[in-house]
Amino acid sequence: MKNVNIEKSSEPFSLECSDIAADKSISHRCAIFSLLSDKPSTIQNFLLGEDTLASLSITEQLGAEVMREGGNITIIPPKKLTEPDNILDCGNAGTGMRLYSGLLAGIEGSFVLTGDKYLRSRPMNRVTVPLRDIGAKIDGRENGNLAPLAIRGGELKSFHYNSPIDSAQVKSALILAGLQADKNSFYKEELLSRDHTERMLRGMGANIKTNKEGWIEIEPLRKPLNPLNITVPADPSSAFFFAVAAAITPNAKVVIKNVTLNPTRIEAYKILLGMGADLSFIERENIYEPIGDIEVSYNGKLQAVTVEKNIAWLIDELPALAIAMAVANGKSCVKNAKELRVKESDRISSVINGLNLCNIQTIEHHDGYEIIGAELKKATINSYGDHRIAMSFAIAGIQCGMTIRDVECIDTSFPNFFDILSQITTIEEK
Repeated sequence: MKNVNIEKSSEPFSLECSDIAADKSISHRCAIFSLLSDKPSTIQNFLLGEDTLASLSITEQLGAEVMREGGNITIIPPKKLTEPDNILDCGNAGTGMRLYSGLLAGIEGSFVLTGDKYLRSRPMNRVTVPLRDIGAKIDGRENGNLAPLAIRGGELKSFHYNSPIDSAQVKSALILAGLQADKNSFYKEELLSRDHTERMLRGMGANIKTNKEGWIEIEPLRKPLNPLNITVPADPSSAFFFAVAAAITPNAKVVIKNVTLNPTRIEAYKILLGMGADLSFIERENIYEPIGDIEVSYNGKLQAVTVEKNIAWLIDELPALAIAMAVANGKSCVKNAKELRVKESDRISSVINGLNLCNIQTIEHHDGYEIIGAELKKATINSYGDHRIAMSFAIAGIQCGMTIRDVECIDTSFPNFFDILSQITTIEEK
């Protein structure tokens, strides 16, 4: 287990981030969606994180040939996906496990999906139950709720599914299943979750459309899709840590380059803007995704905020946003966020426990928390194996110093996080 000590450093900084980690969600999808084509896909700037590399390795185990040159990847799909001779390890990635469940449910063969100890404790019935309802044969611990998951792929029926959960992972799993169903399928969620899947698959030629009532209609594939030719943009969820750092440090500024500006991915930045940060979006291009720069500057002490809407667009950024709340004037509230309970850790408890150690008053609720802004104090924080908890409290360390335990988890999504952070403050491995 690796621990780090972050030195306090409230000195102003000006940081241009052109090396923020590539988008994790899009990288996962590039590896998986390439299998739906019969021609080579070319992916520039693929995230070389442990989780996304696990998805890429599974692509190879299913018969694809993968050629790598750093983050530039070419994936040559097989004529037919092959039954692997070993289990498929998703690492720490719920995205990988849930999306591959939807894909493999319709592929003839036997497949076993597993992951690390944290992933094996996360709920999978949100995808296994609706997939079983359309004919998928999936089993696992707790009647298919916990991995390892055993999948016997085969024919799938069409569906009308109104999801009780606003989740891009659930939606993507069902869309991948719908592409292999016997007739057109329909999927609906209350609030639009991340829509990378719909955007990318439409760009590859899939017939996926959304009507005025919010139903997504998925037409089964009649032929292989076009290959991907994409440069993965920077990840706004990863970049958000440094946006918070700039917003809470007097006279600081950060420019985040070449990041996706997808509306479902920048809600946290809009909240930071509403708290008083000086923040602007500059779009540069829009092909698969709108891409551009985000500029964030300190604009005085932040003000408290209540967050209760668009939670599906904030689920990864809420831990970092909690650090901004902890130093803001007043009492901030997060509501309707019970999904935080089933991420890489129970992020409600992880955030509250960490802030309490930092001498911040909080109140924990079943679906969120209240944070009373004050001055952060140095503490020793357990990451609980959750990369976003580890990085959030590392950013807090700029204000007060911090020791973070078990930071290897950061490699799952942002391998060069500490390289960038070291431009702001001193980091010592313990």
